[in-house]
Amino acid sequence: QVQLAESGGGLVQAGGSLRLSCAASGRILGINVMGWYRQAPGKQREVVARITPAFSTNYADSVKGRFTISRDIAKNTVYLQMDSLKLEDTAIYYCNVRGSSYDYWGQGTQVTVSS
Repeated sequence: QVQLAESGGGLVQAGGSLRLSCAASGRILGINVMGWYRQAPGKQREVVARITPAFSTNYADSVKGRFTISRDIAKNTVYLQMDSLKLEDTAIYYCNVRGSSYDYWGQGTQVTVSS
């Protein structure tokens, strides 16, 4: 059984920074894409950033230039460095690991940006 453990969420003022971490435990087979998604109240879950095993990245337009995704393959861990946070970044952030035959999600971590 694979589990994803997220950490690093919390309350921060606008303009501040947070770093999210997600460690995958268990047996994960094959090549996978790791990513972060978020869901704000009353809105659908949306992709924030993703990173491939070759370290190719893509970001939502709303976070480009402010967020940075990275991964440590040896540790099966993905990170999301969030800088210049805005009120609209407030959401529950979910870690995701996806392969050809699997799709795992974390429980989510709350990020709240205050004015």
